[in-house]
Amino acid sequence: MFNTDTLSEETIYEVLANSRRREAIRHLTVESTGEATTLHELSQEIAARETGESPPPRPARESVYNSLHQTHLPKLEELGVVDYDRDAREVHPSDRARDVDQYMEVVTSHGVTWSEVYRSLGVASLTLVLWSLVGFPVVSTVDPVLWTSGSLALFALLVTYQLWSNRWYIRQSLQG
Repeated sequence: MFNTDTLSEETIYEVLANSRRREAIRHLTVESTGEATTLHELSQEIAARETGESPPPRPARESVYNSLHQTHLPKLEELGVVDYDRDAREVHPSDRARDVDQYMEVVTSHGVTWSEVYRSLGVASLTLVLWSLVGFPVVSTVDPVLWTSGSLALFALLVTYQLWSNRWYIRQSLQG
């Protein structure tokens, strides 16, 4: 499973129980690539996701800002997931943020994340096409366009399967 030496699963699930905390962690670990983010930037981003508007309406932005400042960021700091400087209003992800971020990754029924499946498919497809182009025995008997078309078809099937297997979650997310 995941490395939980630093945070218990119970703590991780407590963190993930709130959508604003999930969005804050996602932004800090993925979008800002581990760099410091101001509370203003973070609240702007989360409010935009919640409302679907860019820039988000002022009341939504203020609501997110206040809840992050008063509740969620202090909670995440207490758990050691972020370092929050209340005076400078800056948030830094800690090493524990990656532990929590791993739990937000969608996992297949076989215990592999979908990003790993797609990454593997991409590498395998590229390898087959390149081997076909350079004349690698057996692989070069198939036209590179067919390898590419087959890879794209497999990719489309996997995306369809992933969406179908997560249809209830996606439907709930879309209904808001």
